[in-house]
Amino acid sequence: MDTKDLLIIIPAYNEEKNILKVLHQLEQPEIAEIADVLVIDDASADFTGRIVKSQNHKLVTHLFNMGYGSALRVGYKYAVQNDYQYVIQMDGDGQHDICNIPAIYHKLREKAEDKKCPDIVLASRFMEESTCFPVSISKKIAYQFFRCLIYLMTGKWIYDPTTGLQGLSRNAFSYYSKYNHFDDRYPDANIILQMILLGFRVTQIPAVMHTRTEGQSMHSGLKPIWYMFRMFFSMITILFRIKVLKLDSKGGEGHVG
Repeated sequence: MDTKDLLIIIPAYNEEKNILKVLHQLEQPEIAEIADVLVIDDASADFTGRIVKSQNHKLVTHLFNMGYGSALRVGYKYAVQNDYQYVIQMDGDGQHDICNIPAIYHKLREKAEDKKCPDIVLASRFMEESTCFPVSISKKIAYQFFRCLIYLMTGKWIYDPTTGLQGLSRNAFSYYSKYNHFDDRYPDANIILQMILLGFRVTQIPAVMHTRTEGQSMHSGLKPIWYMFRMFFSMITILFRIKVLKLDSKGGEGHVG
């Protein structure tokens, strides 16, 4: 069996209406030839896990619902233990078009002028070259708030601070896999802020994404407003830990492209 250096991690919770289509897309030769797929079933109450098993993909099943961040962290640990060099994390709801996978993979291996590769590649819904992605007013407010906050704290402009479609180098996902280096519940703008402040190399590319057709987003309704306040306090805590208390070690040189 060919050894692949890329692992695609999909956290999934009650995605029986979407996961099969996503897996079928990832089974296309242009993806299957370069990547393995790992689904973390976060104690779904439906048939998400059975569907993944029927497609013979790698599966980890939580007995209790641990949350989105915990599911990702399990995936990072798996990637470390099985010697993958790159991780791409994506959602199981069909919003992330698989055409983004080769683009992210290429960007992860692309050397900048200083001959170094990115640690994190953010696939953005809101760059000029991105496809049109409609969002509610409450989400627009939250996204702009996070952009401005990251800019004020780092001087870096992040177009899509809550994107769930990301590519990670081994340097980045190994760091995430360690205790207290990752938000086990809601890893979002706070973690991007953390990684920039720690000196990891973060870059951005435009993405092709679709609106969800089945199920419900964890950020639906007025939740983005509550989420904005929760994330604000998390980001302030991270800034204090890194800049004042100096509790975390650096990982790179802080470049953002």
